[in-house]
Amino acid sequence: MTMILDGKVHAERMLGEVTAAVEARAARGLRPPCLAVVIVGDDPASHVYVRGKVAACARTGIRSVERRLPADTPQAELDGIIAALNADPLVDGILVQLPLPAGLDSKRALHAIDPAKDVDGLHPVNQGLLLEGLPGLRPCTPSACMNMLRAHGVELKGIRALVLGRSEIVGKPMALMLLEQHATVTIAHSRTRDLPALCREADLLVAAVGRPGMVEGSWIKPGAVVVDVGINRVEDPALGEVIFAADPGKMKTLREKGGVLCGDVRFQEAAAVAGAITPVPGGVGLLTIAGVMANTLQACQAR
Repeated sequence: MTMILDGKVHAERMLGEVTAAVEARAARGLRPPCLAVVIVGDDPASHVYVRGKVAACARTGIRSVERRLPADTPQAELDGIIAALNADPLVDGILVQLPLPAGLDSKRALHAIDPAKDVDGLHPVNQGLLLEGLPGLRPCTPSACMNMLRAHGVELKGIRALVLGRSEIVGKPMALMLLEQHATVTIAHSRTRDLPALCREADLLVAAVGRPGMVEGSWIKPGAVVVDVGINRVEDPALGEVIFAADPGKMKTLREKGGVLCGDVRFQEAAAVAGAITPVPGGVGLLTIAGVMANTLQACQAR
């Protein structure tokens, strides 16, 4: 029987651990950690993500600071705000919510963050520390995935792992973290030749390519562990008929609500073959916010 890797359970555990650590700091007379979130523009999804992070801060006892800027904010003004947060001794973590509006340089903004406050783990210094296997702030989503795999006792040493996707946010750091645990890792992407056959060789498949339902059930090795990082919204019924052929419930939701969330993996098809799998929604997405809280605590403790 396929094991469902419930992100909510692991997110609750991670948030509970952060809460306990913050309370222990308070008992010693220490201030709570502080996370500053910078959001530029009116992208609805970005505002949803920020609300989730602010709510998690309130729950864990972490102080949150928001800097909301209009979409036409000049790059120099954004740079100045980041510099001010870097210099603020009461701010432990800084997060610039992506994507930024057109005309703003995301890499410039991310690279301007003090590496010691880079709770997204995307600064070149922190990525370099990860490459060398040294302590540092690590990207939240792959860190949370590793946390979940450890909690389920998934043995990584010697397994064949395939990371589908090569982004700096998930794919590349995920591959490095798996290598660190002695997995044999392949990175693939949408242009990889004979991708289905490569996927069928993987004991662990991490899908992070951002294409709804790209990974079919026939691509999964029987008994493999499948971690679906993708969060996509499908609104086209014709596409839904293809992706959700084995999932009438998703099609019903699509028709009734005009859209439905899904991952990069065709869940029902894959669940019939895999040994363990994360759902979407309810999987990795919930862990990412918990990872931001854990990184904010770590940044505070290190300072």
